[in-house]
Amino acid sequence: MSEPRAGLAIRLGVQQRVLPEYRAPFFEALARACAGPEGRGAEGRGALGVFAGKPLPQESIPALETLPPAQFTLARNRYFLHPASPFFLCWQAGLLAWLEAWQPQALVLEANPRYLSTPAAIRWMHARRRRVIGWGLGAPEARRSLGGLQAWLWSPFLRQFDALIAYSRRGAEQYRARGVPAGRIYVAANAVAPAPAAPPPSRPPQFNGAPALLFVGRLQARKRLDNLFRACAALPEVLQPRLLVVGDGPARAEFEALAAALYPRAEFTGAQRGEALRPYFAAADLFVLPGTGGLAVQEAMAHALPVVVARGDGTQDDLVRPQNGWQVAPDDLDALIAALREALSDPRRLRAMGLESYRIVSEEVNIEKMVEVFLNAVQGSA
Repeated sequence: MSEPRAGLAIRLGVQQRVLPEYRAPFFEALARACAGPEGRGAEGRGALGVFAGKPLPQESIPALETLPPAQFTLARNRYFLHPASPFFLCWQAGLLAWLEAWQPQALVLEANPRYLSTPAAIRWMHARRRRVIGWGLGAPEARRSLGGLQAWLWSPFLRQFDALIAYSRRGAEQYRARGVPAGRIYVAANAVAPAPAAPPPSRPPQFNGAPALLFVGRLQARKRLDNLFRACAALPEVLQPRLLVVGDGPARAEFEALAAALYPRAEFTGAQRGEALRPYFAAADLFVLPGTGGLAVQEAMAHALPVVVARGDGTQDDLVRPQNGWQVAPDDLDALIAALREALSDPRRLRAMGLESYRIVSEEVNIEKMVEVFLNAVQGSA
């Protein structure tokens, strides 16, 4: 990939259904990159405008409504059914008015055919001969009952974009399978943190007593800590770890009761953030995320930890490889037990895998690399 020009000085627009809090560091870095070498943006004005709305209350997504140093405009999201429904639709009122006011030279839109206001935004940009880039997870196979309808929607929808940015290599392959030329597809691995500034921590070649497993995340049912407790209990006594559970959430009391019954070695620390998290990463030998979601994986890797994660939407594929960890099916207890047994049986190998984790987030998957891909997509460079 070619290096982007140092500072585009471009007026860029980005549309999102909602703007999760974890995206703030990326958009702040993107705004700085678009502002140009003198930091003023195209024509001496702001460089990045973001248009996003509020999530549904039941989604429990911590979302932003301001975003310095970008200009943030709050969309009026109108929802039809829940996002988990195969028939979900969303209309973002005010999108064309925002385009008229912001006048972006290039526009990044979520590549999701369920957002009904997107085609009008594409037409608005193309009428002014301006570049439109789609950004998304990919174009997954449709459910059997909806296959024909969704296939009919996806291919013509994707052809409207001048380029597509996929979160992962799997997503890029799905775009290619829908007929998008490879030269119009970019992969910006889904990063939530900058490249680590500190060197990797040094760990001894052997465990210091019982190995330490670490989980960091919101305590809710989909995190599948129940499986983690059962997996730890099923290990041979000599491999049974100290289990550190860092986080809080609606299922904490339930998980604490379950741990007391299944695996009393589990220690619940409550929510920890920022510098308060550092000692837990330093004390751990292995990071485990047995359920869906989990923003702490990259932070764990920045602390040179190998990882065990549940397989998901493809964004894990670029992070977690055989060289630095294990991916298991979210509900496969036997696979989780096997991964933990293999990991904890060879501490020297585990240390080498941790160093590979550190290399991946240092060199390949970080906010800086993600911004670089966005700038290349905006420029149309390979």
